Amino acid sequence: MTDTVGALRLGFGDLAIATALVGVAGIISFSLRLGLERRLGLAALRTVVQLLLVGYILTWVFGIDNPCAVGGIATLMIVAASRAAVQRPSRTFSGVTWRAFGSLFLSGMVTTVTVTAVIVRVDPWYKPQYVIPLLGMILGNGLTGLSLCLDQLLESFSERKAEVEMELALGATRWEAAREPLADAVRRGMIPIINSMMVVGIVALPGMMTGQILQGADPLNAVKYQVVVMFMIAAATSVSSIMMALLVYKRLFTAHHQLRSDLIREKPA
Repeated sequence: MTDTVGALRLGFGDLAIATALVGVAGIISFSLRLGLERRLGLAALRTVVQLLLVGYILTWVFGIDNPCAVGGIATLMIVAASRAAVQRPSRTFSGVTWRAFGSLFLSGMVTTVTVTAVIVRVDPWYKPQYVIPLLGMILGNGLTGLSLCLDQLLESFSERKAEVEMELALGATRWEAAREPLADAVRRGMIPIINSMMVVGIVALPGMMTGQILQGADPLNAVKYQVVVMFMIAAATSVSSIMMALLVYKRLFTAHHQLRSDLIREKPA
């Protein structure tokens, strides 16, 4: 059975059959004594529950088509992404979460509004069918870049403390002493999206493009949308990584050109 745009509808029975594919992986794990059966089962269960919950919520949000509801959902998404981003690094400092939120909020919202209002020209620009999925793709990739950037930066200021302080003692400004660690951190944050852009369409077909093709869209039009999405993600990831690096720099260096490495603390194992 197909819907109005040509996509084949899936029932819960079809999902049950797909579950068997995960079951095969569990059987292999059990046979080889890998010990992954419980983790696979839990991951599969969480996947189904979380995605079904999101599906029902989005159905409700799409039906409302209200800017306040869209803004509320977007804010919750950014809060969740911010918390996830700062939980991954092995080090942290006080106030890191709101800095991550500010970085993801600015980069995510500016990029999303630019795409919906200027490039795609959705009317109205806050239409949830566009804003929520696009913001979700931005945050999913942006939090990874921000997390890698933060981890690299805090590691550099902890492990290379003596080197940075020696440069400061020899007359370097705080910016001169921090510039190389900042650049390394931003580069690390950008690695995943750059790697994805290098192989997109060759090694893998991205999810948005695949979804449009499965719905019967013109492949060339689907490609155009995917190009916009890849560039959108690259821009947002770079902005969020740079913003986070600068906010961390402002927090850890005083106006008197001193490194406050004592603010960085290791997370419990």
